[in-house]
Amino acid sequence: MNDWKFKILIDGACPLCSTEAAMLRRLDGGRGLLAIEDITSPDFDPGRYGATAEQVMGQIHGVLPDGRLVRGMEVFRRAYDAVGYGWLLAPTNWPILKPICDAAYRFFARNRLRLTGRAHACTTQRCRVV
Repeated sequence: MNDWKFKILIDGACPLCSTEAAMLRRLDGGRGLLAIEDITSPDFDPGRYGATAEQVMGQIHGVLPDGRLVRGMEVFRRAYDAVGYGWLLAPTNWPILKPICDAAYRFFARNRLRLTGRAHACTTQRCRVV
């Protein structure tokens, strides 16, 4: 059994992703409710989660304590909820806003390398959203 309530798989080479992860660590306050794993680490194995490198690089993924994966905006909703700040992202799950917020995240995921100044960091299809 895991002690954490949610694990987030981040692209540690992405400046925005790293900043978000650092903020979530601060919100967790050392309680260990949220685990954060860097998918750019040489020892990261996406197969452990039943995923491929292309999938986890294409958009953010999270892991539930039972091993199930979630992806996209749902990862942020669950990560903030795990550390007691779910109310901050609750509006992103409201019926009218959910499709807009989910689409905005998908846009960011597809363009994050370019938006974070790393347009040439991925020369294969490995970084596309799947």
